[in-house]
Amino acid sequence: MTLDRAAGLAETARALADGEVTSRALVERTLARIEATQGTLNAFRLVRAEAALAEADAADAELAAGARRPLLGVPLAVKDDMDVAGEPTAFGCRGDFPPVAADSEAVRRLRAAGAVIVGKTNTCELGQWPFTEGPAFGDTRNPWSTSHTPGGSSGGSAAAVAAGLVPAALGSDGAGSVRIPAAWTHLVGIKPQRGRISTWPRGEAFQGITVNGTLARTVADAALLLDSAAGNHADDPYQPPRLNAADAARREPGRLRIALSLKPPFTALPARLEPEVRDRTVELAGKLAELGHTVEEADPPYGQIGLTFVPRATVGIAEWVREAPDPALLDRRTRDAARLGRLLDGAPLRAARRAESALHRRIGAFFTSYDVVLAPTTAAPPPLIGALLPLGGAATDRAMIAACPYAWPWNVLGWPGVNVPAGFVAGGLPVGAQLLGPANSEALLISLAAQLEAELRWHERWPPEYEAVDCPAA
Repeated sequence: MTLDRAAGLAETARALADGEVTSRALVERTLARIEATQGTLNAFRLVRAEAALAEADAADAELAAGARRPLLGVPLAVKDDMDVAGEPTAFGCRGDFPPVAADSEAVRRLRAAGAVIVGKTNTCELGQWPFTEGPAFGDTRNPWSTSHTPGGSSGGSAAAVAAGLVPAALGSDGAGSVRIPAAWTHLVGIKPQRGRISTWPRGEAFQGITVNGTLARTVADAALLLDSAAGNHADDPYQPPRLNAADAARREPGRLRIALSLKPPFTALPARLEPEVRDRTVELAGKLAELGHTVEEADPPYGQIGLTFVPRATVGIAEWVREAPDPALLDRRTRDAARLGRLLDGAPLRAARRAESALHRRIGAFFTSYDVVLAPTTAAPPPLIGALLPLGGAATDRAMIAACPYAWPWNVLGWPGVNVPAGFVAGGLPVGAQLLGPANSEALLISLAAQLEAELRWHERWPPEYEAVDCPAA
C-alpha cells in the first residue's frame, strides 16, 4: 500500500483504521524523512526513534484487535516546552536538563487518543522570539526558503508540518508563537481559548498568556488535533466549556460582521505594516465579502494593553530561568528579561493581572458590533536566518515589534485566534492573516476558516522542495 505524503491527519488516521497502512510503516517513513531533512531544516530537538517504533508496534496490535481511537497509530510531534516522559524539556536552552518523570497533560491526552510521539521540535530559548535559532540546537529553517526563518517560537513544529514530516504538530502561543510560524510557513495555526488545551504541569504558563495550540495544513486537521489534545487536569485554573472543533470545521459559519483591522495595537516602539502583507490581508477581506460577509475597517479599542503584557511575560521567563540547570549558559537577553521579571513580580504583576477584566469588558463590547476581527498575523514576511539572533536586547525588541505587532493582545485576553494562509509576497515567502474572536469563539473562527479554505484551497500548494509524492508505506 501507499499513502501520499499529502495525506493529512484525518486521512492518515482513516487509512490506519481501515488497514490500508501500518503504524510501523508510517513511523519508519516519518523517521526517515526527519533524518533526511535534519541537516537542512533542523526541525527537531529530539527524535524518539526507538520509543516511537515500539509505540507504533503497540498501536498496530491494537488496530489488529479491532480497537479504534481518534489518532491510533498516527505519528505526531510536540514542541520542546511540553513534557514527554523519559525525555528532557530543554525549551530551546543549553544545559544538561534531566528527563522528566511524566507526560504533560496535553501529551497524555494525545497518547490517550492513540498518537505516536516521534519527537520534540525546536524552539527558541524559552519561546521568547519570532525566530527558531540558538546555540543549543542551531538554525531551524523555513521549507519555503531555507535562507529564512519559519518563525517562532513554534518554528520547529511549523517546519515539520510544512515539509510533510508529520501531518500535524502541537505548539504553544504566548505572543503569537503558533500563529506567527503558521503564517510564515503557509499553515493553519489555532491558538485556542486559554485552558482549552491544558498547559499542566504549569497551570498558568507565563502567568496565563501562553496556551498550547495546533498546526496543520488544513482546518479540519488542526481541529481534529485540537479535539484530541483538549481537556484539563483537575487542578487547572481555567476550564472552558466543551468544544467539538471537528464538527465546527464541517459547518457553515453563517453571514458574519467582520472588522478588518490593519492598525497595529499599542506598542512602545514604531510598527509599520509592509505594503505586500497589507495587500494580501485586504485580498482576504475581499474574499470574505464575496462569500457574503459584511466587512468594514474597524479597530478594537486596545488602549494601553501593552502595559499589561510585559510584567506577565517577564515574570514567566524568570520562573523558567529558576529551573535552568546552568543559568550562565542562557542568552544575555534571557537573563536580562528574567531580571526585569523579578523586579515586576509584585505590585506591577498584580496590576497587570487585575487589568484583564477591564480589557475583557472594553474589547468585548466591540464584539456587539462585530463577530470576528480579521487582522494581519505579522507586519512583515519571515526574516532571513541570522537577522535577529545576534542582536542586543533593545534591538531585538525593536525588530520583533516591527515584524510582529499584531498577535500578542489576544494572549493578554486569553481569547482564541486562527491563522490562515493569506498568500505569498516577493521571493515566494508565505504570509498569513488571523481571525480573532471573543471568549470561547473557536467554533465560529474554525467554521469561517474552513469556508475560506474551501474557496482558496491553500493546502494544495507545497514548498517547491517538498512537493507531495507517493511513498511506500506498508
